[in-house]
Amino acid sequence: MQIDLHCHMLPDIDDGPKTVEESKQLLALFAADNIDKFIVTPHITPGQYNNNKTTISAAYNQFTKRLKNQTQLLGFAAEVRASIEIIPLIEQQEIPFLGQLDGYDILLLEMPHDHIPLGTDKLIQWLLDRKIRPMIAHPERNLVIIKNLDKIKLFIESGCLLQLTSGSVAGLFKPDITHRAQEILEKGWATILATDAHNCKYRPPTLTLGRKAAAEVIGEEAAWALVRETPLSLLKHLRIT
Repeated sequence: MQIDLHCHMLPDIDDGPKTVEESKQLLALFAADNIDKFIVTPHITPGQYNNNKTTISAAYNQFTKRLKNQTQLLGFAAEVRASIEIIPLIEQQEIPFLGQLDGYDILLLEMPHDHIPLGTDKLIQWLLDRKIRPMIAHPERNLVIIKNLDKIKLFIESGCLLQLTSGSVAGLFKPDITHRAQEILEKGWATILATDAHNCKYRPPTLTLGRKAAAEVIGEEAAWALVRETPLSLLKHLRIT
């Protein structure tokens, strides 16, 4: 069993598929990649993708009604951009979490690709104080972390989890991104491996390829844990309502 906890599948809600038909085509690729279960994680990026739990839930319910005999799609969470604007959304319970681990709600937290926003450390501490543990989405693709791996240490030491993109590990992005992803694996910092799939052509699901590449770095058992055991632990507490 392989489980994907980060992908963009819902139609016309962010930079993923634009139509239901495109979403269905992407769904077929998940099956072809031997992804047995997954949840969708649309962007919540204030000022760009102004989603919240209510809008994502409505889009999720509308999409699942269009599907027949589909057992892969288990629910929804969100990929949330690190910004002060998410604080009121959290206070209003309008941020869907990725599940729970060790008594903490898990928030998939995204940073911009080219910098780490000023005050991110304070935001992370604010979240942790409220029993919300950030899982940093694809840190290996952040330009600051690509230049200096030590920039992610503060977040790890604070208690953040890390989600690597399967395509990064498999060498489908630039070589420096692959290098960083493999370093994070070697150091034992990765929590899960996920596709971050967006479409059929440029960003398809590649979880199997990523898992096999990870196995060459950390071994089969540890690689499987990134796509099976740890995601299963999170899904035990995934709340869809």
